[in-house]
Amino acid sequence: MDLKQGDRIEDLQNGYCIIQNDKYFSFGTDAVLLSWFADIRRGEKVVDFCTGSGIIPILLAAKDTGSHITGIEIQEELFDLAQRSVKLNELDCVEILCGDIKRAKYYVGSSMDVVVVNPPYEKKDAGKHNENEYVNIAKREILCTLSDVVTAANKVLRTGGRLYMIYRTERLAELIVALNERKLEPKRIMMVAQRKGRAPNFVLFEARKGAKQGVEVLPTLYVYKKGNEYTDEVKRIYHMEEES
Repeated sequence: MDLKQGDRIEDLQNGYCIIQNDKYFSFGTDAVLLSWFADIRRGEKVVDFCTGSGIIPILLAAKDTGSHITGIEIQEELFDLAQRSVKLNELDCVEILCGDIKRAKYYVGSSMDVVVVNPPYEKKDAGKHNENEYVNIAKREILCTLSDVVTAANKVLRTGGRLYMIYRTERLAELIVALNERKLEPKRIMMVAQRKGRAPNFVLFEARKGAKQGVEVLPTLYVYKKGNEYTDEVKRIYHMEEES
């Protein structure tokens, strides 16, 4: 495959790879953790909102569930990057669409089994903006808000369908309100902390459309143990068992 200026191929340590480019927003640990947390069952219809460079569809495809996975990305440059990564990996089960998640129902219908999303975490005007507009769009609610994400998920999911998401703990209350308003009931929650003794800064969760109340709170996941060394659990998630 012909790479474009600035492109590099990154090995995902699971038999697949991805094209990355420092000009755009590169995936991080949050996308890897979300892909691991998402419980995809055999033959399900899955859509990934804000797919970026396509990391989540590729990681989900590696689970080999026979599911069809659609990624939706609004930025044409990242859409192109994701498409080329899918082609590089010869993933017939993955389709990448260029479009706005607010129109997701138009693209994929209303009978999806699963929505996965690693959305922008910060409000549009929060903090100091990055000079790189691709980074701003990935981090801030410039092109879509929390309300847009949850509304779109409700529209495309069948009753009983599941939403998997990672989000900042500081906005957890806002998130739960948004879910409840759209009949998406949290069913599993896992806090993510950098290290033991630190307050969690991320939350992984599963919500189900039209479900009864009742949530399972899972043990906290710790990312690091010494310095920048991953915990054994995170090493397993990254397929780094041989280094543990």
